[in-house]
Amino acid sequence: MASPLAPPPVPPLAPPLLLRRTGLIGTLLALLAVLLCTPATPAAAEGDCRVLAPGASAAAERAVAAGCEQVGKGVWYTWGGGHGPTPGATYGQVDPTDPASEHDPERLGFDCSGFVRHAYARATGSDPLDGVASAQYYTHRAAARFTAAQGLAPLLPGDLLVWGTSRDLHHIALYLGAGKIAEARQSGTKLMVSEVTDARLSTGYYGAVRVDTGPVTGHVFQTWGTGVWTKEQPATGAARVYAFPGPTTIRVGCQKHAESVTSDGYTNDAWSYLPDYQAWMTNIYVRGAAWLENVPTCR
Repeated sequence: MASPLAPPPVPPLAPPLLLRRTGLIGTLLALLAVLLCTPATPAAAEGDCRVLAPGASAAAERAVAAGCEQVGKGVWYTWGGGHGPTPGATYGQVDPTDPASEHDPERLGFDCSGFVRHAYARATGSDPLDGVASAQYYTHRAAARFTAAQGLAPLLPGDLLVWGTSRDLHHIALYLGAGKIAEARQSGTKLMVSEVTDARLSTGYYGAVRVDTGPVTGHVFQTWGTGVWTKEQPATGAARVYAFPGPTTIRVGCQKHAESVTSDGYTNDAWSYLPDYQAWMTNIYVRGAAWLENVPTCR
C-alpha cells in the first residue's frame, strides 16, 4: 500500500513515434481548417462561356451572351440547324458524309453558321448574318478583317473565326477572348467552348471578321446570277477567289475598264473591286448601269 505522503505516480512517457504521429495529425487538422475557412479564388472553368476580354462593342458582347446562353442550355449541334425562315434552333438533317448525324433530324439545334446567325440576331433584333459560313465571313457589314497570319492577337470578343479556303469556308465560330471560342462543331456533340490551340490555327484557319451592326457604309449593290466567280485580277483568266451561290449584297470599292467580257447576252469591259472579298468581278453581274453610278474609278 502506497504511503499517503508519497507523490502520485508519473505516467510513462509516450513513445517518440507516437509523439511524432500526434504532431503530424495536429498539423494536418490545422491545415484542413485553413482550407475550409479560406474562400476559393474564382477562376474561369474550361467550359466557361462569357466575354473573356475587354474592348468589344456592346452589340458584340450581346452576341456572345446570346451564344453562351445556348451553350449553357446544352443545345445540340445539328447539321443544317438554325437556317429556318427566322433565326433560332431548328431540327437538323442527315449529312450523307457523316454517320454521326443520324439523329440530327430528331434534335433541335444549330450548325456552325446557324449558331452565329442566332447570336447576332439576338444581339441586333434583326437578321444581319443569314447564310452559310462563307456568306457570313464575306458580309458587307464587315468593320474589320484579319488574316490567319495575324493570329488571335488583334481579335476581340464577338469576332467570327473561319476555317477553310477563300472558295469554301466550311466552319465559323464566335470568339470569346483569351484564346477561346463558342462553336457548334460537329454532329453528335453539343454547343461547346473550345480553346483555339496552335494545332487548330495550323489546320485550315483562314482568318476572322469583325461585324459592324450599325448602318451599312460604302457603295452597296446586289449581284444576280448563280455561280458567279470573283477574280484576283480584272480578267477572266485570273485566279478564282469566291463564287456567289446566288444573288448577294456586296460593297463596291471602285471600278475600272479592263478586259471586255461577254456573258449571258451582255458585253462589258467594266470591272468592280469588292473590298470584302479582295477580289474583282465583271459589272455584268452587278445590278445597275454598265458603269455603276456614284462609284469612283480605281486608281
